[in-house]
Amino acid sequence: MLRHRLTAWPLSALWVWLAAWAVRMLAQGAGAELAWLLGTAVGGALAWLHPTPWRRVMAAAGFPVSALILGGQEHLPAWLWLVLLALLWWLYPRRSWSEAPLFPTPVGALTPLAAHAPLPPGARVLDAGCGLGDGLRELLHACPGAAVEGVEWSRPLAWLARWRVPGAVVRRGDLWADHWAAFALVYVFQRPESMPRVWAKACDEMAEGAWLVSLDFAVPDVVPVASWSIASGQTVWVYRPVRKGAPKRAK
Repeated sequence: MLRHRLTAWPLSALWVWLAAWAVRMLAQGAGAELAWLLGTAVGGALAWLHPTPWRRVMAAAGFPVSALILGGQEHLPAWLWLVLLALLWWLYPRRSWSEAPLFPTPVGALTPLAAHAPLPPGARVLDAGCGLGDGLRELLHACPGAAVEGVEWSRPLAWLARWRVPGAVVRRGDLWADHWAAFALVYVFQRPESMPRVWAKACDEMAEGAWLVSLDFAVPDVVPVASWSIASGQTVWVYRPVRKGAPKRAK
């Protein structure tokens, strides 16, 4: 248990950063540039132990970015990094690190949604894990007449989303604890590892005829009702969850 906690994200990234800084300090006698290169190389190599690309990038970038900033700003106190880390932790608390990284929904990504997932007037639509609210904006444009809501675990992100998208109702909460039965459509922008859990939750809780929409990541082994590619190269996937025990729909 202790080993798992010490190696869990984001502590695993901290160990990578500390190892890179240790190498840099040990190699300082060989010259500042070589020490920086060695620290960056060690950090990059250790970062590849992480299972997902975005974690690798964050773990690998921590040392070179901090070294470059501190190298050009010697007058900055060392404790400033602790303040910045505390602010990051407040903005994106530890529980959120197991979810999707903070990437916005591209403009226009959901424009074809109404043609593929029609909704009755006043239908409730949820952005599960709404972040800064970019997905909420797209849902408001793509689902005119719907009651668009968002749920976000990070309190400051929920505040910002509420401020940026006044046309949506944003709640601070856990998307996994939230119950989806009342929603005619749920939109997610998660991670590949999360999609089986998202699908299981949708099938357990959503009503017959509801829609599940995912940006970028498909539900494994489930055929979508529709899908389309957007300018960024990402794909939007549209599904109709099937409740356990319900008869399968005809294809």
